[in-house]
Order: sequence, then C-alpha cells, then structure tokens
Amino acid sequence: MPAGGDRPNLCVIRGGGDLATGVVWRLWTAGWPVVVSELPAPLTIRRTVSVSTAVSEGQFTVEGMEAILAADAQSAAALAADGAVGVVVSPALPALAADVVVDARLAKRNIDTTLGDAPLVVGLGPGFEAGVNCHAAVETKRGHRLGRVLWSGATAANTGVPGTIGGKSGERVLRAPIDGLATWIVKIGDVVEDGQLLGRVNGAQVVAPFSGTVRGLIAENVKLASGLKIGDVDPRIDPSACYEISDKALAIGGGVVEAVLTWSRRKWSNQ
Repeated sequence: MPAGGDRPNLCVIRGGGDLATGVVWRLWTAGWPVVVSELPAPLTIRRTVSVSTAVSEGQFTVEGMEAILAADAQSAAALAADGAVGVVVSPALPALAADVVVDARLAKRNIDTTLGDAPLVVGLGPGFEAGVNCHAAVETKRGHRLGRVLWSGATAANTGVPGTIGGKSGERVLRAPIDGLATWIVKIGDVVEDGQLLGRVNGAQVVAPFSGTVRGLIAENVKLASGLKIGDVDPRIDPSACYEISDKALAIGGGVVEAVLTWSRRKWSNQ
C-alpha cells in the first residue's frame, strides 16, 4: 500500500446496518477515516452490531470502534479524522470530498449510485455492475463467491431467499404482519422457544418461528409496512454472537478493503 498522500483521504459508507458495519470496521481497523450516512429512522435489525444505532443513541461502540452522531457532514468528517466513525443523517450522498464511496445500503437494487460519486465507487450486492454504476462490485450472497470483488460484470441477482443458517432459511426472518409500530417483550440476545410471543405490531402478534436466539429486532420507533423485515431468529443457541460482527459482514468488508487497496495500487503505479 502506498504511504502518505496515496492513501484514501476519506471513505463514505452509505448505510450503517450490520453488513455495512463489517465494511466500516475493516476500513477503520486498517486506518482509513470513515463517515457513515444513514436514514433518520434506520431499518437496521442487528442493532447491537450496527453503527446505525448511533443515530438514536448519539454514540455507539461496536467491537472497540466508536461511532458518533454528528450534526452535519463536515462535523462527521472531523470526527473521522480524529479516529472515530462519524455518522450523519443524510438519505442523499453527503457533500464531502471522499476518495471512496461504498453503497452498503443493501437495497437489492441500485437506488441512485453512479460512477461519478467518487474516484472509487464500490457497490455491494444485487443491482450493481462494475463499469456501469460502480467501479467495483462485491458479492454479498452466501456461498463460494461471498466477498469476491468484481471489476467487470454484475453481482448475483436477488433470490428473495435468505441464506441458510443452522438448517433454517426464510423462516429465520420475522416480518411485520400489518402496518404499524412494533412493541417488543424480548430483547436481542434472548433465547426463545418455538411459538413464544416476541412482541406485537399494532396488536398483531409476532411469535418465534422455532427455538433459537433473537439475533435482531427493528427499533420500536420505526413506521412499519406489512411484510417488512422486522427481526431475525438464529437457530444456533449462542447469544454472544449477537454482539459480534458476523462472518458474512467481515467477508464483505474484506472485499471492500481489497477493492480499495487494488484501486490505490493502480493509482500509484500510474503516477
């Protein structure tokens, strides 16, 4: 890796959910300043390992990495320069002079990311094609290609079926039965039994689909539409995993670091 001015001056990550946090953590650990942009009411499920939690808490720490909510993009960049992760509420791309922009919103489609957003634009998951709407795309689908960096071509299309964990796939996901707000009577990390009441959405019950660990629950202040993902139950009985960045998130984060290093090397060698 070239030293000094050839290092990216700033990485902006769009989205602060658990998979995005794997990207943020990898970059931050490697020494790059990182700013995260999020929605006013994040849709994050795995809130115990997501920098988006700083939006509601003001500050949140994930595996030793401190994320701090800033009043604006410039303040977030100043926090990043001081060694924290700056978080800013900004549905649009923050107006910052970033070398690297990563679309980590995992919307299963490209919303508004373009090649002109930064010298290096990285897209995660379905909807991104290297050379079309990003410079590099990183595969997010579980399997042999998870975390691979593509400099041409597109990532795998969205199947609509979650990856299998402990023999469970789609049934792991909790969805809003009706429109409204969620009220939970359990918390992330609780071990629950098959059929146990977890909470309600406007009075409609949400129950555990099987015995396992509550891996994620959406915040109670988020307006929900029927069918929206609102929680996740893990069949593995390991509450400690609820407080660790996942293997999938770290694999994707490793792919982003590879993309940044490759871009930096190419930039340096062409000078």
